Amino acid sequence: MKNRNLNHKDDWKTPKYLYDELNQEFNFDFDPCPYMHNVKEWDGLKIEWGERNFVNPPYSRKLKEAFVKKAVLESKKGKLSVLLLPVSTSTILFHEHILPNKKEIRFLKGRVKFEGFNTFGEYVTNIAGMHDSMIIII
Repeated sequence: MKNRNLNHKDDWKTPKYLYDELNQEFNFDFDPCPYMHNVKEWDGLKIEWGERNFVNPPYSRKLKEAFVKKAVLESKKGKLSVLLLPVSTSTILFHEHILPNKKEIRFLKGRVKFEGFNTFGEYVTNIAGMHDSMIIII
């Protein structure tokens, strides 16, 4: 069982194979929440997004919801967003924001193994999320 007393963090990098596969299909020109960027320099929730966006948002509830809602707003401007999210189909976010605005949902087989620094400060490349993952195209 995982130690729930550890401080969990929100900054995890999408595996290169997954990003490359999606980028080949969608040709991204912007990432509003890139791995380890300084949010004091710019905040992906407060700036204009590109035309074709890759979004692997922080998975903490408030930030995840904010990025999904921002993607919906950007779609109303004619922009495309491809989001990597944990599968959570029973939530208000899913039913009131994702379902009515999605162009497509793809459920990924197996759990995505993210990259980043764990709670001990070690860089790891095999940390599977606690949930299955889905790709939402808005």
